[in-house]
Amino acid sequence: MAKKVKEDTVKTVIDDNLPIENKNLKKPIKKASDKSVKTPIKASTKSSEESSEKKLISKKTIVKKSLSNLEEASTTNNNHLSVQPYTRFTEFDISLFKSGKHFKLYEKFGSHVLENNGVIGTYFAVWAPNAHFVSVIGNFNHWDKGSHPLYIRWDGSGIWEGFIPNVGNGEAYKYFINSTTGEDLEKADPYALKSEEPPRTASIVWDNWYEWKDTEWMNKRHKNNALNQPMSVYEVHFGSWARGMESPDQFISYKDMAYKIVPYVKEMGFTHVEFMPLMEHPFYPSWGYQITGYFAASCRYGTPQELMYLIEEFHKNDIGVIMDWVPSHFPGDAHGLYHFDGSHLYEHADMKKGFHPDWKSYIFNYGRNEVRSFLISNAIFWLDRFHIDGLRVDAVASMLYLDYSRKEGEWIPNEFGGRENLEAISLLKEFNEAVYANFPDVQTIAEESTSFPGVSHPTYTGGLGFGQKWMMGWMNDTLDYFSEDPINRKYHHSELTFSTIYAFTENFMLPLSHDEVVHGKKSLIYKMPGDEWQQFANLRLLYSYMWTHPGTKLLFMGCEFAQTKEWNPSHSLDWHLLEYAPHQGIKRTVMALNKLYKEEPALYERSFDANGFEWLVNDDWENSVVVYARKGYHSKDDLIIALNLTPVPRTNYRFGVPKNGIYKEIFNSDGHDFWGSGIKNPDKKSEEIGSHWKSNSIEVNIPPLGMVIFKAL
Repeated sequence: MAKKVKEDTVKTVIDDNLPIENKNLKKPIKKASDKSVKTPIKASTKSSEESSEKKLISKKTIVKKSLSNLEEASTTNNNHLSVQPYTRFTEFDISLFKSGKHFKLYEKFGSHVLENNGVIGTYFAVWAPNAHFVSVIGNFNHWDKGSHPLYIRWDGSGIWEGFIPNVGNGEAYKYFINSTTGEDLEKADPYALKSEEPPRTASIVWDNWYEWKDTEWMNKRHKNNALNQPMSVYEVHFGSWARGMESPDQFISYKDMAYKIVPYVKEMGFTHVEFMPLMEHPFYPSWGYQITGYFAASCRYGTPQELMYLIEEFHKNDIGVIMDWVPSHFPGDAHGLYHFDGSHLYEHADMKKGFHPDWKSYIFNYGRNEVRSFLISNAIFWLDRFHIDGLRVDAVASMLYLDYSRKEGEWIPNEFGGRENLEAISLLKEFNEAVYANFPDVQTIAEESTSFPGVSHPTYTGGLGFGQKWMMGWMNDTLDYFSEDPINRKYHHSELTFSTIYAFTENFMLPLSHDEVVHGKKSLIYKMPGDEWQQFANLRLLYSYMWTHPGTKLLFMGCEFAQTKEWNPSHSLDWHLLEYAPHQGIKRTVMALNKLYKEEPALYERSFDANGFEWLVNDDWENSVVVYARKGYHSKDDLIIALNLTPVPRTNYRFGVPKNGIYKEIFNSDGHDFWGSGIKNPDKKSEEIGSHWKSNSIEVNIPPLGMVIFKAL
């Protein structure tokens, strides 16, 4: 089950604080467009706390009002009033923000359409402590840098804020920032809920109002996401799963995708879908991993509400949604987080810690409290507002080690002289504590490729607190083994069996992800040796081995029907391949494995427990045969799995079984429906013939490059 943490291990703001006017706001020196300095105007300090509380209305009503106000405003050249003092921050908010403990900053920062003193407008708030002057620029003021300056708070928080009447949803804007060093910058809002479609870079005033209809799923997802339940994940890059019918360059919207991908994932039998990052990213070939809008769903595919609709449709069909999250680095785009207020605000100032040599991007300053609040608030945001069921955290290894991809002399040891990034480790622990404290029915999953201990162990035992960790060692060893010609596999037998030495040290997820089918690595089907029949048989065998190995599963899109080309994010998957029998066979194999996985408790109840697995034959390297048992909570559910990793049928192959009885074949990867040769086994009665340290044994036929599963009747 999902890990729980003590309630007192994390202090999080979850309440919706009503906006109030702060009497201590100071308005900056107004800077005209010609950069001349004018006398500061004393701001009104009239309290509006009581009136604001009475007049706050639902988002839906505000949106309607704001649209009508904007239409009225558009009839004149400039019907917008100057910036009014206003705040959504309490002293407690500021204290939590400055201490790194405010985890719902998206309710405070950014742009929020609301009613103030009977007028609809937008409240803006941005963190820019090194700024001398901050204003909001947009179409509404003809991008005039001096017309709408924000107020700097008195409390040293570095927050600039203010209310601008008659600005509502759909308005494009940026922050103009003049830093204390004299640098002029135009930045997108780090907390914006929507952005312009690239290559345009402005933020857009928007809201997250949505009437969710997935209550049934939300009430039961604690069971569907539990660690003793099946989890079979379909990894998707949204922009290349499919393209428009009229043009291969046309993206499919979130809403239209709901009618295509949801029934497909349900048909395939996957329990979850995992989207590669859907946060706003300016460079499409980054696959979403170079993010500039951490709180904005990518507008390439539609509005945030349309993404919510897609997630809701998955939930209505009992499919969970996991999203990739990238707290490891961000790009240096001029409108993004880098050098935000003329200083190294979000990134570490020392480039030995703040620059990523592999991706030419910038690394968050994990030791800065306000940055920690930003990152954890972002994780909570997607779970809270979008009903996401899990976060797969990208590039965790790069966060854990100060010398990651760096040569000697290019990194700075920690205070104890070690290579571990203590600030990042602390952040990851606090992130997991915050997530599980507020959403105990979700999963966090680490893409972590090293032997760092305790990644999926609770923080109170010294672990990082993740729910699961990708089993990268299994992936590498298994693909290396299956890439070998079967005649040589007996010399690589340990690559297949080694994973069980460490399989229960973490809560592992077995990934065959996008990283394995791109950049010259070939598609999975073309990693397989032999002629066409052997390639497809090998791939069916690989999947059969994966689905019966301890751990949860992840398979990248296209692999479920043996995509032949490497993944190309600029094109749709080659769906036409399903016209051919071998590819149909692979698809049916994955469907059958997912069905078996969900129906057989032995395959999921004890996935992370060594008592749920037993080797029956692991030393027959000469024949490249392995046999193992998977066990559930009850012995009646136990299964026996036999694999023949050569194209030579193993007939009358005897091995020991745990108990006397009749064994029925319940799955065979060599079935005709899967484009196999069709070698089957009738029911097998065990005999009192000792074999492999067991007093009872059975004699079976293991098909070429095939797997068979037996269950005692």
